Amino acid sequence: MGFIDWIYFLIAFVFVLSVHEASHALMAYYLGDPTAKAYGRLTLNPLKHIDIVGFLMLVTVHFGWGKPVPVNSNNFKNEGRDSALTALAGPMSNFVLAFLTAILLKYAGPYMPKILAQVFWWIFDLALIWGIFNLLPFPPLDGGKIIAFVVPKKYVSRYMKFQETGAVYFIAFMFFDFLILNNLFGFSVVRTVIVTAYEFVKNILLFGI
Repeated sequence: MGFIDWIYFLIAFVFVLSVHEASHALMAYYLGDPTAKAYGRLTLNPLKHIDIVGFLMLVTVHFGWGKPVPVNSNNFKNEGRDSALTALAGPMSNFVLAFLTAILLKYAGPYMPKILAQVFWWIFDLALIWGIFNLLPFPPLDGGKIIAFVVPKKYVSRYMKFQETGAVYFIAFMFFDFLILNNLFGFSVVRTVIVTAYEFVKNILLFGI
């Protein structure tokens, strides 16, 4: 990736990340939890959402993350359902953003300056990838939180404990997947899942672009 592409990538990533995290905050607030708003996360200001370590990891190894949105599920009327909806809001915002970007590129793309069009293409790609990645059913990703809603009641407490430590196992798996499986055998489980889903959703959204 050239230097100019890196600039486009970073601009797009910061915007996609901000939309994703702000959507978590907005949904939580709508469902009765003002915690994220009190912490200033109900905003598209990227400075409120960027995690320094996660951003540096993104720049160096192309794998990063944003600052988690604080949520107090005790403020929800239906804790299980509303927690799942709050988690789902992030990935869904990415898919909506990708859809709107596809519409914009289809009808306004030919008239845009080339630089602006390239930034929007990066936004489209990253919105899809970020949405799909976060739907993977593993803590601490949104998919892991959504699954909690359908876990049988007798296993909920055990699953909640797993969520507290699951991030360590997931990060370990990511490093194993990308640094060992990918480098030694040229195959990555996570990449294969994301690329397959990305191509499927992209073909639906672009409708002939």
